[in-house]
Amino acid sequence: MLLELFLLLCLIGIFKFVISWLVSPQVLKLDGKHVLITGGSSGIGKAMAKEAIRRGAVVSIMARNITKLEAAKVDLEKVAGNNFKPVCIVSVDVAGDYEEVQKAVQKTEDKQGPVNMLINCAGIGVAKTFEDLKIDEFKKLMNLNYFGSVQTTKAVISKMKEQGGGRIVFISSQAGQLGLFGYTGYAASKFALRGLAESLQMEVRPYNIYVTVAHPPDTETPGFEEEERNKPEETKLISGTSGLFKPEAVAKQILQDSVNGRFCSYIGLDGWMLANITCGMSPVHSMCDAIQQVITREPMT
Repeated sequence: MLLELFLLLCLIGIFKFVISWLVSPQVLKLDGKHVLITGGSSGIGKAMAKEAIRRGAVVSIMARNITKLEAAKVDLEKVAGNNFKPVCIVSVDVAGDYEEVQKAVQKTEDKQGPVNMLINCAGIGVAKTFEDLKIDEFKKLMNLNYFGSVQTTKAVISKMKEQGGGRIVFISSQAGQLGLFGYTGYAASKFALRGLAESLQMEVRPYNIYVTVAHPPDTETPGFEEEERNKPEETKLISGTSGLFKPEAVAKQILQDSVNGRFCSYIGLDGWMLANITCGMSPVHSMCDAIQQVITREPMT
């Protein structure tokens, strides 16, 4: 009896491995590939640029502040060392005029070649209660966090299809997985990214394009420091239970998940639990992911 059970478990394991191997995307090798990062002058975006450079990628970064872009360029090119590859910088408001965004993307492609991976990292965080948050602040959050990502993705998607594949990354948040006190505006803009990512993945997968939506926790960045200044005490108490992560660790995990073609990228134990509890009907990377999500799902009532 034990022998039969052992053989059955072995067969199940082999079956899972074969199915996962058949359905999982090939790992994208970044050496020589063009990685375009919005919001790449600081925080998670800059950390992802460094990680991409370490893997041999040709990097372009876009942001609004040219002074910060120039400073980031110097730092990033030091990372390359002997494998020096110039970093392309372009100043643009990704939430502004779409034609300007198109021109900015074209500038990077003229210098670095077609975009193989787009990382939508430009964004802001504002933590206020619904009544305290002004209408203009609601609009600003949605314009930058959501429409900024829509515009840059729109600018690269056609060429990415033509070249036969690529990766698109949306930097959401754990507040894009569940609503939290003080995040009525911010969470809404980050939830919108998940809906965009799920729908887009269905459209572009036949073209060998894989979408990743990342849900990083609180991360030690200039943006987080700014957000903390006016954050309601209730929000601080809730979010503080998950701790504060280094941007380097967050960037490394997101980039690895993206090259692997994983749809959902999470960091830490809390991130793992949230990813499984809130998975819904999200795309899965492998058979193991699917089984894991079914096991951890809350029973229907």
